[in-house]
This record gives sequence, structure tokens and C-alpha cells, in this order.
Amino acid sequence: MKNTILFCMLLGSAVSAQVNRFFYEYRFIPDSNNKTEVKTEMMLLDIDKNGSNYYSHDKFVADSIGRADLEKQLKAGGGSISVNRREKPGQVSYKVTKEYPDFKTYLFRNISVDKYKIKEDKKTEWNILPDKQKIGEYNAQKATTSFGGREWTAWFTTEIPFQDGPYKFYGLPGLIVKIEDATGSHSMVLAGNKTVKATEAEKETQLPENVKILGLFGKEIEVTKEQFKKAWKAYVNDPTKNMRELMMKNGGDTNSKVAFKVKTADGREFSDPNQVFREMEKRTKESLQKDNNPIEPDLVN
Repeated sequence: MKNTILFCMLLGSAVSAQVNRFFYEYRFIPDSNNKTEVKTEMMLLDIDKNGSNYYSHDKFVADSIGRADLEKQLKAGGGSISVNRREKPGQVSYKVTKEYPDFKTYLFRNISVDKYKIKEDKKTEWNILPDKQKIGEYNAQKATTSFGGREWTAWFTTEIPFQDGPYKFYGLPGLIVKIEDATGSHSMVLAGNKTVKATEAEKETQLPENVKILGLFGKEIEVTKEQFKKAWKAYVNDPTKNMRELMMKNGGDTNSKVAFKVKTADGREFSDPNQVFREMEKRTKESLQKDNNPIEPDLVN
């Protein structure tokens, strides 16, 4: 793995179309009341000369398949569009981008049907310690920080001279190869790396004027962390508000039709809007109760 990294960096100035892709195994405990349930997601950190992107591998694959399927349906025409849930949609829906050289950092998250772009307003302050340890193939050094409502311990290596890392973490004299919070609820460990060709920016799928796909397309709403916290609290109090408003907005438009269907665990299917919203609200509140241990508590509490 070391040779691959060194080779890539030597070619970096000559081959601008190369991306350094680092694979992180992300282990997390979503429910603080059930610490035996540990989930795992493979996360990708793509680094090029302009910055980095951190996102879920499974979500990226699912979104790409969904986009291709939707474009196929649009080309075929017809009176309806079907958007089905993928088998492996990804357990981590957010992504984080950093822009070099000043490491301007953004978190991208959805709330219901709205997409948010949240600017990070605090620079991580590190305490670099003399402790050293072998993490995988790399000689690493210890550092600690307080961020997002958690205490974190990181291990970085100067053998990979990118001052970056998973999630919003950066600013150490080398790549972060492992980072974990003090409670053991969130842990990200470098699992591998390779170089890949940079892909061109995906073109936005062009939908007919009377077609809207909830939560899939459209521009992000750029907000501060305080503005996001306000939107999140409103969502927790009333999870279906945005969808009800969308339905009311389109209800009187003869050229638009919004239809929802939901299937319960016992196989019952609802299409009546009132029943659908009641079931959605019930599911969302149950899910939120079990997803009470976020990576960044200060963002939602």
C-alpha cells in the first residue's frame, strides 16, 4: 500500500486527472441505548489538487444506479416514473467536501425532501502528543481534539503527506489513518487506497416540468450550522410537514400529480394521503428514537 501512495504522489504533478482514493472502515453505534449493535460502512475519501470528498461507497453506487434507471425511463417515455429503493442504499447519507488550500469545509445533509449545504465555521484545534504506534502499515503519531460535542483521538502518518482525513477532520502533518471518539461510538480506520481517474462532473438529469423526484434533485440550501439546527428541530417536531406542504402546493395544479404509497411491515399498503402521512410520521419518530447517537451531537442538539 505504501508504494502505491508514493508512486501516485510522484506522478501527481504530471497527471492531473488522477484522484487519490482512501477507503475508511467506519464503525458506529447509532443507538446509545443498544451498544451491542455496531454498524459498519465503507467510506471513501477522494483527494485531488483542488480538495477532497468524503462519502459512502454504497450510497454512491445506489445513487448512480438510480440515476441511470431514471434516465432510462425518461428516454422511454410513458405516463409514470417508478423510483424504487435499492437493496444497499447506504447507511450513511451525508457527504463532506473540503476545498484547498484553505480547507473550506461543507457538510451535505438531507432533512425530509430538502437538501442542505452546511458550512463549517470552526477550525479543529489539535493537541499533538509524543505517543507513536503502528496503524496498519504506517507509523503513526497520536493527536487529540474536541469537536462537535465529542472528544476525539486521532492517529496520523507523515508517510502520506496529505493534511486531510475522514469526515471534517484535517490539519495534522499527515493523513489521519485512524480516529475514534472517547465513547467508542464512532471509529474510522484506513483500510486501503488506490488511484482512480477523475470523472467529469455529473450532469443534472433533466426532468419534465411537471415531474419532481423528492429528495433526489435540485440545488442544496446553503445554511449556517445554527440555521440547520433550527430546521432539524422543526423536522423532529413534525417529520411530515414538508411533504404535506408539497402535496398541498401541487394539489390544485391540474398539470401536476403527487402520489404517495407506503407499505407497512405486515404487508398492508396505504395510498390515502392521511394514512400515508400518519404511517410516515410513526416510522420517522421510531427511527429517530433509535438513531440518537450522531457523529456530531452539537449539530442536532
